[in-house]
Formats: sequence, structure tokens, C-alpha cells
Amino acid sequence: MKNDGFTFRKRARSFKFAFNGIKLLITKEHNAWIHCFAAVCVLIAGMVFGLSRMEWIAVTIVIGAVLAAEAVNSSIEALADLVSPEYNEAIKRTKDLAAGAVLLMAIAAAIVGFVIFIPKIATIF
Repeated sequence: MKNDGFTFRKRARSFKFAFNGIKLLITKEHNAWIHCFAAVCVLIAGMVFGLSRMEWIAVTIVIGAVLAAEAVNSSIEALADLVSPEYNEAIKRTKDLAAGAVLLMAIAAAIVGFVIFIPKIATIF
């Protein structure tokens, strides 16, 4: 890959592509809709329960990580489907591994959510 040097115009264009990727993730990927719904619920719960600064940091990191993992998974799936539209065991394995990475991150996010929210919910009862 040729390196033509740094320009602000090129950096601005790269941000445009990145924002388009986020738009595609949110508008076209069904699993991302589930993650976004969960994120909105967590953000609302965070406001209701008055999360601390550190709790907000943890919630923000895990929401970002889950959405980023979903974006990478969707990218891998799209590329794999283009490269090998017919069934291929190596492609299946690759897609399963990528989906597993999203699941692992979602489980970690859920654990963070439980650690933060269960004590707050318990105080109500």
C-alpha cells in the first residue's frame, strides 16, 4: 500500500467512511439492532440509577466493545460470503469464530451490567 503522506482532507475522508460504516451497522445489521436496543435500555437505566463516573466508563467501554465486535463480525461475514458464496468449511469456521467473539463480548458486557445494576436494583427491594 502506497503512503502518500498525511493530509487533513484524507483524514476527513477516512472519518466519512468510518461514519458510513457505523450507519451501515445500525441500519442494515439485524443483530446490531438487538445490541443497540440493549444499549439504550442500559443508558436509560444508568440515568435512572445515577451511575458513578467509573460505572459510566465501564458501561461505555462494554457498549462500544460489543458494537465494535458486531461490526467486525459483520465485515467478516460479508467478505466471506463474497469470497465463497457456496458452502465452505473454512468459511463456516471463520464466521462461527467471529460470531463467538461477539457472544463472548456480549457475555462480558452482561456481567459488567449485573455487577453494576444488581446492587442498585437490590436496594429498591
